[in-house]
Amino acid sequence: MTLSNLKGSAMPHRSIDPRSGLVFDIHELGRRAGAMKEMKRQSPAPDGIGNDVIGVPAGSPIQLDVQLEAVVEGVLATGVAEVQLAGECARCLTAIDDQSEIDIQELFLFPGKEPDDDEASRVEGDLIDLEPVLRDTVVLDLPFIPLCREDCAGLCPVCGANLNAEPDHRHDEAIDPRWASLTGWQAETES
Repeated sequence: MTLSNLKGSAMPHRSIDPRSGLVFDIHELGRRAGAMKEMKRQSPAPDGIGNDVIGVPAGSPIQLDVQLEAVVEGVLATGVAEVQLAGECARCLTAIDDQSEIDIQELFLFPGKEPDDDEASRVEGDLIDLEPVLRDTVVLDLPFIPLCREDCAGLCPVCGANLNAEPDHRHDEAIDPRWASLTGWQAETES
């Protein structure tokens, strides 16, 4: 597919699963601007939030504290999501287990509003889905190079020893392989 084919195409549509803990029913808000609803919920994390090095483990709990507010164009979702992170340090390959608090804010447009914006989040029926918003926000918030600690010393490039556990780890000076066969020569000539 060429770039010109991609330019006019919209992202594939993903239907909303009303059973998901990241989907909210906004029926009670109606379409009255100013109506507000606060919700706290725990939901299992879906697959694939993160990258190959660090991310949110599938099924781990996501704590959501969300405020839904009806506005003229749609529903404004604002809140915080607490997620667990798991991965490994980019320097020493030690497992990383951490938590992160992610700020969420997204406007979900009612059908017919801003029809030219194909990438806008939309209200579908009486439902909004926070999963795409959460996924994008978490991935952008992840560290580019995850570290177990800021001063991680990494692994020894010669033998792979963890330099955090063995800070005095050293190797003898490497011998140039072209001269390696002569290493015992001086001792032999002196005896």
